[in-house]
Amino acid sequence: MSLSNKIDFAIIFKVQNANPNGDPLNGNRPRTDYDGFGEITDVCLKRKIRDRLQEAGESIFVQSDEKKTDGMTSLRNRAESDEFGLGKDAFNSKKTPVDEAAKKCCEKWLDVRAFGQVFAFKGANKDGVSIPIRGPVTIQSAFSLEPVSITSTQITKSVSGEGDGSKKSSDTMGMKHRVDSSIYVTFGAMTPQLAEKTAFSDEDAAKIKEVLTKLFEGDASSARPEGSMAVSHLVWWQHNSKSGQYSSAKVHQTLRDHIEQGLPLNTAALNDSLISTLQDLKTQVIEGF
Repeated sequence: MSLSNKIDFAIIFKVQNANPNGDPLNGNRPRTDYDGFGEITDVCLKRKIRDRLQEAGESIFVQSDEKKTDGMTSLRNRAESDEFGLGKDAFNSKKTPVDEAAKKCCEKWLDVRAFGQVFAFKGANKDGVSIPIRGPVTIQSAFSLEPVSITSTQITKSVSGEGDGSKKSSDTMGMKHRVDSSIYVTFGAMTPQLAEKTAFSDEDAAKIKEVLTKLFEGDASSARPEGSMAVSHLVWWQHNSKSGQYSSAKVHQTLRDHIEQGLPLNTAALNDSLISTLQDLKTQVIEGF
């Protein structure tokens, strides 16, 4: 059974002395928009969702290099692996119809049936194969509630591993950037009509719901020390049908209105505000992990 009801969700999270999403084209400074509000891209957030799902034992197609569990050197190798993928014949259009190949991909990998994927492989001749899969789960870029204050610190880095140890290797100068303190919000949705195409189920939705509350656990790095990023609240709206009682824009606006009115972002205030606004919509406010 595919997803039974339309779902909307929002994640409220805190950033304290961390670089949540560096911009490689801007010296790895935390991303901001033109008005100075902090930004974390949807791609970055989906990477963290994939990582948490993988840590929970789920089969993930787009694995990060540092978290690979199968030793595959490329997405194509993973896709065509006999042990971890679907086998070399799975993407041979002469042997496997495109629709059947797409179905197998969705059955194998949770992130494919959730977010979708484009399988584009070169063939031995000019033909090749391209299988686009559109996923039912979408998530927006996260933005801070106020313009962020960014602190930049000059650091020295010892990166040279050469020499015989008789003299100190030369250090290099660098910069490290952090957001001092801010609250970010992102919104997402799960669409049953698209879930029918990928066989994304209520069970799959529950798995994603579970990891969203601990999105940044086990994600520590020098730029994001453990505890410097944490989910404050997950807001989960479940409609009573596949088409939903309201548009996602109207549902998300209830939280935006709460924020714009300057109301507290605690469990009691969120419950009072959001549940009373759309009373016929099943609304859950879940505290972070």
